[in-house]
Amino acid sequence: MNYQQYILEIGMGVDLHGGDETKAAERAVRDAISRVSMVGLGSLFKAKSFKEVEEALLVDVTISTPNPERIDGKAVLKMLPEGRRRIRVVKGGAVFPTEDTPEESKTHNVVVAVCIIVVLVDLDMLKT
Repeated sequence: MNYQQYILEIGMGVDLHGGDETKAAERAVRDAISRVSMVGLGSLFKAKSFKEVEEALLVDVTISTPNPERIDGKAVLKMLPEGRRRIRVVKGGAVFPTEDTPEESKTHNVVVAVCIIVVLVDLDMLKT
């Protein structure tokens, strides 16, 4: 496999009340892909069909969240429209309230997830 990076996009997702990290991660992916279009990819590589392009794609998702073990990776990957997919979940993101938040501010259970999506194209599958 001879992968070439085609797209890199970043997204952020928040669950404001439930502290659901998978929901926040899904929203981060939706946020990232809402700004991306792969129009012209098939003609760039002179693909015969959309299916040929789709088979050559690898969508690599990295999710950063406070508790990586709470993420349902399969659910998050379902947010992606096409291509082969893989996911990596790492510690990061943000939560509110934190341990040192004053009591009067501890009214919500907020969690923030950040994602980076990289779309790779297998050049060996799409000969130009």
